[in-house]
This record gives sequence, structure tokens and C-alpha cells, in this order.
Amino acid sequence: MKKRILIIEDDKIVRENTAEILQLANYDVITAENGKFGIEKAKFFNPDLIICDILMPELDGYGVLQIMMRSASLQKIPLIFMSAKTKHDDIRRGMDLGATDYITKPFEESELLSAVASRLKRRDIMTSKKTKEDKEVKKWRIDEIEKAFQHKGRLEYKTGSTIYCEGNISNHVFYILKGKVKTYKMNQEGKELITEIFSDNSFFGFTSLLENRPYLENAETIKDTTLIRIRKQELLELIKSNPKLGLNFIDLLSSDLENVKDHLMHLAYDSVRCRTADAILHLQRKKRHPGSLDISRSDLASFLGIAKETLTRTLTDFKDEKLIKTFKNEIKILDHKGLQRIC
Repeated sequence: MKKRILIIEDDKIVRENTAEILQLANYDVITAENGKFGIEKAKFFNPDLIICDILMPELDGYGVLQIMMRSASLQKIPLIFMSAKTKHDDIRRGMDLGATDYITKPFEESELLSAVASRLKRRDIMTSKKTKEDKEVKKWRIDEIEKAFQHKGRLEYKTGSTIYCEGNISNHVFYILKGKVKTYKMNQEGKELITEIFSDNSFFGFTSLLENRPYLENAETIKDTTLIRIRKQELLELIKSNPKLGLNFIDLLSSDLENVKDHLMHLAYDSVRCRTADAILHLQRKKRHPGSLDISRSDLASFLGIAKETLTRTLTDFKDEKLIKTFKNEIKILDHKGLQRIC
């Protein structure tokens, strides 16, 4: 079935030319001459994607996006801004509000078609994602694996302690009994990018069971942490002696890999609002016990790959929408379904 695209553009020539390009590419195209009519048509036709100008009469593009983000039926529709406004602040404002991409006029046909195909592909991937495994099943697996290593000595780390560095040989896998650990990489400018945050009852530091490959990132505690350090040979012996328990361990690692893939997908395709909502839900799911998320703004911004100021604005919006409450270094979710609807 053809994908349906809504174009909201007040310039008749631009609107018709854009529609023609998309129709020739085998898309079903609907048009609207301003934001007000665009919202009405979006609600009626439920398009797969919206392309929207910014400067328009009646209701501008930012207004369209704000209405969409507060509508359960519209907020999951990807929106691409199309405008002659090219200032960094204009682009950042649109992406912060929830836009998924930005095309400047005039544009090449290939640029338009590439952006449209990319956003539609991402939506299809996220729509077809399988449901997360049941928490009780995962809890059973963790309990059984923890019992298998209860004889191991505990290692205590203070906040800010380095567990391993990128390039160190990976002879061990680590299991967190209590605490919180971040893994991160440094870019060429020396900026930290957090690749994952692990809390109670999580494994980390896995590279290969059969080879002593180097760690691919750094690991550091972000609160006082108690760990078990497990040699790779012990894991191999566990898998040989207890295949069922070994399969549980492998399944947990596979689940962690899926989480990493999801995180990369959000970083590549999603708006700041969606990425922030998803990260809060993701970190909450990883907690074994319910409660507030204890994470600094700097670490959360690094995990999302955005500026701390951008994160603060987004969290303020979530507070105003009564989705969360924030404290000094804590986030409490008030409306899980509301956050889920953002993505």
C-alpha cells in the first residue's frame, strides 16, 4: 500500500512542485495551504509523514508541531520541516519541539526523497519492533544467574572510580549487585558520549568469550557500587555444566544488545523530545525496583548526545505537561503512557 504524505505549505508553486516529486516517487500525497487546514487534514487522513513549512498564515509550522505533540493521534507521525529559515537557532527550536528532520529551500529532489525514505523506514522499523520480554521472566533469570556466582568476592567502588579503560584487555565480565556504572567513549574533541548506563543486577564489559579482545569503551561508577568480577573461563564452565543457565545468560546479553540497537536507532532518527522520553523509560525499565531515576543532567545529556541546556528545556516541557517531576539529580515518572506516546 502506498505511503501517505501530507504537505503543509502556503506557497502554491512550492506546494505543487513538492507534491509532484512525491507522486512520481509513488507516494499518495495530500496538501494543505496553511497550518490550520493541515492539522484538520492530518486528523482526518492520518498520514504516514508530514512535510511542513515554518512561516505560514493562520498557524505556523512551530504551532503545527506543538499541537501534534499534544495530540495522541498525531504525535507519533514524523514531521519534516521545509523552510528557507536556515539559522541554527531555528533548526534547533524545531528539533527540540519534536521535528524529525529539516530541509532548507530551495532543495534538490534527491534530498527530499532521501529524507522522506529515511523517516518512513525508521517508522516502519519502530512499528514492527517486537514487544519487550516479560519483567518477571527476566527477574527469574537474573536471580538464577546471581545464585551461580554468590561465592564470588565483592568489589567495592566509590563514585567516580574507573573500572576499566578503552583498550584494556577484556579478561572479565562484571555484574552489578548494587550501584550504577556508565560506559562511555571520548570523541576527538575530548567530549564524553555515554554508550550505556547500568544499574543493579546488570552485566557489563562483555566483548567476546573466546578471545581476549580489548574493551571498546571506558567504564566508570556514577555512584558507590558493589560488583562481582567474573572470569571468562568461569562463564564458559557455567555454560558447559548448566546449559539452561548458560542460555539464560546468553539471552540476557542478547536483550542488552537489542537495547543498544534501539538506543542507536533513537539517536539517529528521533527528535530530542522522543529521545529524552525513550531514555527515561529505558533507564526506568532497567531498574530492578521501582522508584525515581537518580542520574545527573550532565550524564543524561551525554547519554542522549545533546547539550545540557537542550535537555533542561525538554525536561521542563515534560514537567509542564505533568509527565515527570524532577528533583536535584532525580526524575520521577508521573505518566508512563504519556511518555510512551511521544515515541
